[in-house]
Amino acid sequence: MADHDVDLFVIGAGSGGVRTARMCAQQGLRVVVAESQYLGGTCVNVGCVPKKLFVYASSFREEFRTAKGFGWHVGESSFDWPTLRDNKNREIQRLNDIYGNLLDKAGVELVEGWAKILGPDSVEVNDQVYRCKKILIATGGTPFVPDLPGKEYAITSNEAFYLDSLPERIVIVGGGYIAIEFAGIFNGLGVDTHLLYRGDLFLRGFDQDVREVLKEEVEKQGVTLHFSTEIENIEKMDNGLFRAVLNSGDSIEAGLVMYATGRHPNIDGLGLENTSIETRSNGAIIVDDYFQTAEPSIYAIGDVIGRVELTPVAINEGMALTKTLVTGVPTTIDYTNIPTAVFSQPNTASVGLTEEQARGQYGDNIRIYRSRFRAMKETLGGGDGKVFMKLIVVNDNDRVVGCHMVGEGAGEIIQGIAIAVKMGATKADFDATIGIHPTAAEEFVTMRDAR
Repeated sequence: MADHDVDLFVIGAGSGGVRTARMCAQQGLRVVVAESQYLGGTCVNVGCVPKKLFVYASSFREEFRTAKGFGWHVGESSFDWPTLRDNKNREIQRLNDIYGNLLDKAGVELVEGWAKILGPDSVEVNDQVYRCKKILIATGGTPFVPDLPGKEYAITSNEAFYLDSLPERIVIVGGGYIAIEFAGIFNGLGVDTHLLYRGDLFLRGFDQDVREVLKEEVEKQGVTLHFSTEIENIEKMDNGLFRAVLNSGDSIEAGLVMYATGRHPNIDGLGLENTSIETRSNGAIIVDDYFQTAEPSIYAIGDVIGRVELTPVAINEGMALTKTLVTGVPTTIDYTNIPTAVFSQPNTASVGLTEEQARGQYGDNIRIYRSRFRAMKETLGGGDGKVFMKLIVVNDNDRVVGCHMVGEGAGEIIQGIAIAVKMGATKADFDATIGIHPTAAEEFVTMRDAR
């Protein structure tokens, strides 16, 4: 009689967990997945996918403005939040169903409920205990709200996707992807938007030029920025609004206060104390290069390990782990030159090193190419939005080690350029490439003056 019921028990049906479960099951392993919330995890339900749909919705206001210069008369326009919210919900349900079908077709058993690890080889869900050869933790992250008086009045991005109605004014706290993206969303949908950040400039860790340019462009769009600012407490007023009392002594009254101050690994109640698993001070599970924890039978991937918290990274980690488990050949992934985009308005995208990182590695042995210009659409559209592009090149070998952009379609453009950077393209390779005219993207192959 086998000493286990399951070859692989996956806790969490997000992108990484589902991919690993499917691939392992297709290779003949008996796989069970437990999920307590929704299929697809954060990305599909309260992250990347609905966020991008909301970005599309919020960008139409700017499109309507621009259209006039091209001869279009769109007349009176109005926005109906329930229509967007409900249509989004239907699309997410469709994706949930797809995830369920993928697991079913692969032969994966799906269990709905909270899984708790009882020991190195056992998991309990809904009072049923599974004996497991291997366990994978892929529970992702959960929004973090700092402890302050009135925190119970604040919402996070999770709740923002399901609001009954839009407020007239919103205060958003944070300086990362989520805060900036939602600032653009609410602003574009007609909400008076205030973005607060405790630091002197948002997007810490991004290239300094990108951060400064995006600040200018976001302010042009109408978002009110408050840097070096924190909320001391939140008060609920008799009129139903909330008062955010600031460390400056000022206050802002708003219909909603939203915190986008990062996410913490989702490990509470998992039963890690019943294992030898070790975590960092922020709760991230410590794994080796091959995603194995200090408990040899238990692995972890995705946001819960706190490496690069991006959906495609979790999926690739899952593919690498599948190979390890199925073939016995330890496999990892390459974390260098991972492209990323912030779906701010305008978009921001990068691949490779920032200028600060490049100087740290190469000193003055680099040259910088920058270009900032008015977007072609704005010439008739009547706006003053600017596109910014930047290349970082190492003098010794001419390699392009960093590429950054702020402007419409930045994510789409950088995705293609990321292939070249990953392959080790040189500035000479960029220069030898003929541009597609007229596009913004051609600027990346026509920049000639290092600055």
